[in-house]
Amino acid sequence: MTDQIPNIDSRTSALLVMDYQTGILSMLPDSTRPLSRVTEAIAIARRHGAHVGYVRVALEDDELSAIPPRNKMFARLAAMGRSLVSDSPATQIPEAVAPQPEDIVVRKIRVGAFSTTNLENELRARAITTLILAGISTSGVVLSTVRDAADRDYRLIVLADACEDPERAVHDFLLEKILPRQADVISVAELEALFM
Repeated sequence: MTDQIPNIDSRTSALLVMDYQTGILSMLPDSTRPLSRVTEAIAIARRHGAHVGYVRVALEDDELSAIPPRNKMFARLAAMGRSLVSDSPATQIPEAVAPQPEDIVVRKIRVGAFSTTNLENELRARAITTLILAGISTSGVVLSTVRDAADRDYRLIVLADACEDPERAVHDFLLEKILPRQADVISVAELEALFM
């Protein structure tokens, strides 16, 4: 499969680890598999000199109270209360996949990685044109970020086994039918061979 996908230039690529945080991982029936896959993907990216970025959802009290009920997804999350506040343990990235000082780290207050962050500026400052995406959940941050990043003209690669969704059928459908329209969908095991 990867023989049809162009190689990745590590100097202009970034692995984005999205919503890999304690509270969101706890919503999955089993977070062991995606955590082990994203750990492997981070190691591959670092070994090849690619950038690594982290996107996490965390709100301040005023941002939490400002979410309107008509926003179905975030209103549901807001109902969780203070567990989404920036300093809550639920919004922290697990130590096993924690950022390094040189990594990009952004905090978002909506689903996608771009709309409420300075991620675009961070990526452009590093001349990044290729994004390798890993995220929880496939129907949330992954789908939203693929759509937005494609409109911003990034080359996109989705790591299927480093993404997860609470609903397996939705995860599979998105990876098989929707995301390949705008991204190359590969496994973490296939990532190594793409770096040039």
